[in-house]
Amino acid sequence: MFYDTESNAHGMAHDPFKAIVAPRPIGWIGSKGRDGSRNLSPYSFFNAVGDRPKMVMFSSSGRKDSLRNVEETGVFTASFVSRSLLDQMSASSAAVPYEEDEFALAGLTAAQGRLVDAPFVGEAVAALECRVTKVLTLPDMDGNETDSHAVFGQVVGIHIADALIRDGRFDLAFAEPIMRLGYMDYAGMGPVFELRRPSQRT
Repeated sequence: MFYDTESNAHGMAHDPFKAIVAPRPIGWIGSKGRDGSRNLSPYSFFNAVGDRPKMVMFSSSGRKDSLRNVEETGVFTASFVSRSLLDQMSASSAAVPYEEDEFALAGLTAAQGRLVDAPFVGEAVAALECRVTKVLTLPDMDGNETDSHAVFGQVVGIHIADALIRDGRFDLAFAEPIMRLGYMDYAGMGPVFELRRPSQRT
């Protein structure tokens, strides 16, 4: 089949776009407003976008509380979502008033960042502390502004639970990351295998 995205006439019960661009890591974004209000929200439009320096980004569809906070303070955190925290991650996605604390709502510890004034999930096996480098309202191909807002951040600090460091590596199999698919679907990680680049093969 083929369909153009302007008409979006795919004929399916649900738009398949996000199911095709999958799996996607979940950015569990922690932030704090100028008034001290804490926010914790999962974003499936999230990824690493550079390593020299280390950079991540998340994109907000609409002007949500996380976007407001990072624009006010210039910092955020991204906590790792493990299978053991799936229910708490889901609870933190609830649409609640700005002043309501999703850390408390989900029964999570709001740990204070060491280098940035933003909270992260104390129960997470890893977390990134980030300083905002750019916030972009994404344009469409005609140059018109959309309601998608991309936040880029430089990673200035990394937390890792000691138990997850095995043989000199962050053990992803033990960490059990949860990834976002399309629709209401999520997935865990299958068996880990190594594949060397052609230049690395002997």
